[in-house]
Amino acid sequence: MSKSDKLLMRLLRVPKDFTWEELATVMQANGFTLYKSSGSGRKWLHEKSCIAVMMHEPHPSNIVKPYALKLAIDGLKKVGAIKDE
Repeated sequence: MSKSDKLLMRLLRVPKDFTWEELATVMQANGFTLYKSSGSGRKWLHEKSCIAVMMHEPHPSNIVKPYALKLAIDGLKKVGAIKDE
């Protein structure tokens, strides 16, 4: 199991200590590209399916808020990286 697969499994538990770097690893491994907008606004775009996940990059801490993790999970489901059971 790859590092990104392990992080994906961890992401699904919506942990309170998931970092921005861990999220970036999961999103990029599943075909998303990060685009920066004004301030801390960020957009993860899946080029093939045109699915966008918009959120704020956490600061000053690098811990991602649970709502943003849920947005990422939803985007990963839409592109087929996570299968609904």
